[in-house]
Amino acid sequence: MNADAQQDFALAFLSILFEGAPFILLGTLISGFIDIYLPAGTMDRFLPKNRNLAILVSGLLGAVFPVCECAVVPVIRRLVGKGLPLGCALAYMLAAPIVNPITALSTWKAFQGQAPWAMTGGRMLLGYLIAVGVGLIVSRIAMHRVLRKSIADKVEADSAKKEHQHHDHDHSCCGHDHSHEKANDSRLIAAMRSAQKDFVDVGVYFTIGVAITALFNTGIAPGAIWLDSLAGNPAAAPAALMALAFILSLCSTSDAFIAATLAKFTWSAKLAFLVFGPMLDVKLIFLYQTVLRRKFILVMALSVFAFIWVVAVAWEIWFGKVVLP
Repeated sequence: MNADAQQDFALAFLSILFEGAPFILLGTLISGFIDIYLPAGTMDRFLPKNRNLAILVSGLLGAVFPVCECAVVPVIRRLVGKGLPLGCALAYMLAAPIVNPITALSTWKAFQGQAPWAMTGGRMLLGYLIAVGVGLIVSRIAMHRVLRKSIADKVEADSAKKEHQHHDHDHSCCGHDHSHEKANDSRLIAAMRSAQKDFVDVGVYFTIGVAITALFNTGIAPGAIWLDSLAGNPAAAPAALMALAFILSLCSTSDAFIAATLAKFTWSAKLAFLVFGPMLDVKLIFLYQTVLRRKFILVMALSVFAFIWVVAVAWEIWFGKVVLP
């Protein structure tokens, strides 16, 4: 690797790292406070009792708790441990980076003059439907087939502990003079320690993903001609842009500005780029491994890719002239 290539790699690596690190930090801070301050089962009590309806609502939580794809993974890891049903967690994890007001605003702004309302609405709707679909399927799969063994075991242990505490609740002592200030300080320290542990765990995977992304990004220019040659192919164009989104690993709050510049590609191909990227990219594959089993990640990735591709191709065949890029 010559000096120029090394410089390009360093710039690409640092730019992606510094773009995503604050969101990782935010997510791990939230996860630390969830771990210590949020009582087990709280999220479950806010959702509808009906399992399917709860998943439908979870897909919309990004409108209330808007987080990007980098921040949502450590948050989900804690929420699952606190009793949030797995189907609801997956629906929120996949939908939150897309179905939130910040992403909606950036998409609308980026596509001024290119049917902004159609692109924004299409992105929100398709992202929501895919996230909810994954959640509904996952809710019918055994937890140990989806979560990493260490996390699944911890969820089961915490559930058993919660049941034990519930039975012993009436025997707890309330007559002593407790130091609430000291207790709050201890909980704050515990929350920060929990956040620190999560940041190290997630940060290692994130850094590996960023390094791989930077390697791809610094070599993407030579393939520009090849990429443009696929723009006119209704079947290959969506697949090419989804692969590009996977490699570039852009943040969901800024990727629309990149998609809007891909003038040779159709509206449906750009939509595929904007929906697939926030759900699955190089850095997310490594982040997901902190929560999910590798086999499940592979199956989910292939299924989401195939579904978005089918929707994009079908739209181009049947309604390609309705919304012009």
